[in-house]
Amino acid sequence: MNLEKVHRVYLLGIGGIGMSALARYFRFQGKRVEGYDRTETDLTRELEEEGIDVHYEADLKYVPPFNDLDNTLVIYTPAIPESNIELQFFRKTGTAMYKRSQILGIIAAESQCVAISGTHGKTSVTTMTAHLLHQSSIDCTSFMGGISRNYHTNLILPEKETNVIVAEADEFDRSFLRLFPQRAVITSIDPDHLDIYGDYSHLLDAFKNFIGQVNKGGEVLYKKGLPIETSWNEEAIFYSYSIKGKADFYGTNIRVEEGAYHFDLFTPFGEFSDLHLAYPGLMNVENAVAACGLALLSGVTGDEVRKALATYQGVVRRFDIRFRGNETVYIDDYAHHPKELEATILSVRDMFPDRKVTGIFQPHLYSRTRDMAEDFATSLSLLDELILLDIYPAREEPIPGVDSRLIFEKVTIKDKILCSKEDLPKVVENLSSGILLTLGAGDIDQWVEPIVEVLRRKEHV
Repeated sequence: MNLEKVHRVYLLGIGGIGMSALARYFRFQGKRVEGYDRTETDLTRELEEEGIDVHYEADLKYVPPFNDLDNTLVIYTPAIPESNIELQFFRKTGTAMYKRSQILGIIAAESQCVAISGTHGKTSVTTMTAHLLHQSSIDCTSFMGGISRNYHTNLILPEKETNVIVAEADEFDRSFLRLFPQRAVITSIDPDHLDIYGDYSHLLDAFKNFIGQVNKGGEVLYKKGLPIETSWNEEAIFYSYSIKGKADFYGTNIRVEEGAYHFDLFTPFGEFSDLHLAYPGLMNVENAVAACGLALLSGVTGDEVRKALATYQGVVRRFDIRFRGNETVYIDDYAHHPKELEATILSVRDMFPDRKVTGIFQPHLYSRTRDMAEDFATSLSLLDELILLDIYPAREEPIPGVDSRLIFEKVTIKDKILCSKEDLPKVVENLSSGILLTLGAGDIDQWVEPIVEVLRRKEHV
């Protein structure tokens, strides 16, 4: 695929976080960009404001004319059902269609790629790394899996001449195997997406293959303790990172001062004392160590790292403090894996000791719920109170016998209820003061603003 010859880009599932970044990229390149998504969201409305045509009803009147298909790049997401009339049109006409990961791989192949992978933590590390590079003399283009609070977008465009691309490397559907990076980070390899991989060994094999694709002389930065072997790529240089003991890059002397984290960073490039991270959550200190490591390996100076890290504002839906009142603090987070839930809840307890912590959790995928019900229950039992919603199906059909009760019945805390989304405002209205969390990767984010409104009314803010 020669992207220079394309003058029109059509995206099926344009409202997805990865798809919308591609839409913005091609719009910046001067292409005509349009697409379909079944749901209107803040993100799709922003795309429309940026000059991208988006429609919400699958209809052949919107697809490019047949005589223009040769100059049209069609990108689709696997979340689009085969029954979609537009998808069927492209299949019947023999139009070449590409997955998002294929196009990202083509774009990244033309540059020095910095790829961030892991079953959790990759969006935060990607966004941090992109910010550190963008604020330095190196600069970058970055495709992120979340909306940066610094830039209010999921696509960072360079302001200086650069050949560096920072990309979130998603293990779902083996998408990250489309990338051949110069530098790669692996934040975690926990069991996930077993509907795709079947078992953990096949997931581990995919990460092994990803690491094997790092360029000769490139670098692999991985969280210390992961089951990674240097023999997976004998032509790359391996570095570890940690906040729990020494590693090649490690943070120590971690403390909270005036509401922000401070820590010392030890690296092969020397020691950097008293780095400042205003974004909350202890896991974000660990993410910062990874991001700083990648930035230093990419040629960013220590002074540039220090200055940029202090201005990092975080990611929407990643430990995202949405309301601070006299009685309640409300945090929204994308956590949808047991390890992510555990990290978020423990970080909240670290920040707000002795406060009651209530979590509203929406399980994501029937298969993930079935495979990890016990682990979900263990993590959610770290809460003081649980409000458990129905499963968000995403791309899946229901599985007989699989619903939220699989988790609910295993949760050991006494204060727990099953709740519909429609009843959430009323339930929140009756909550006692403390720390409130919304957790999940489905459509629970559509209820963030209604919850904020309820809390404002309660506290008359």
